[in-house]
Amino acid sequence: MFSILLISMIIMLISMVVMLLASILSKKTIVDREKSSPFECGFDPKSSSRLPFSLRFFLITIIFLIFDVEIALILPTILIINFSNIMIWAITLFTFILILLLGLYHEWNQGMLNWSN
Repeated sequence: MFSILLISMIIMLISMVVMLLASILSKKTIVDREKSSPFECGFDPKSSSRLPFSLRFFLITIIFLIFDVEIALILPTILIINFSNIMIWAITLFTFILILLLGLYHEWNQGMLNWSN
């Protein structure tokens, strides 16, 4: 028991030393304006590279990712229909789809799916 505790303490100590060294050695000491600016064919940029983007695109992307993951969760249920109780399978799938539809209704009700204002 003592040897396990000793080994874990040594491992934690080595990890902390490595993280500390990596933190100290990775700091950039010289800040160069040319190296930190965006590269546009060797010329100075005409405008800021940090342009604001539409929040609408971000929300549509999040909605797409959520529904994409949910489709990936629904597809395997077709394969397990032969191996499970049909009643439990149907209740589970119905509940899952009901939660999806309630989420879609909430997004629609909040105006997230309206592209124009």
